Amino acid sequence: MEIDQKLLEIICCPETKQDLKVADEELISRLNGLVERKELKNRIKQIVDKKLDGGLIREDGKYLYPIIEEIPILLIDESIPLESEKRDSEIKENSNMG
Repeated sequence: MEIDQKLLEIICCPETKQDLKVADEELISRLNGLVERKELKNRIKQIVDKKLDGGLIREDGKYLYPIIEEIPILLIDESIPLESEKRDSEIKENSNMG
């Protein structure tokens, strides 16, 4: 998903004020796979039930703010923890190997 560069320059994480960068398509595809399986949860442990059009990753890489229906959702509670997503995918990859 394309996002206006000027918009990216003025928006930031509402919690820490860190810069945000556009998530790559591979990550969004992986997250949407979790959405389809009802396994993706946001920061307040609610299941994300809408497919992501894209996402904005906080500079420290810990959270992704979803873009849904082409609208960036910059609410702290709606952010998606990326550490747990990364850990879950690593666990699944390791369990498929053995």
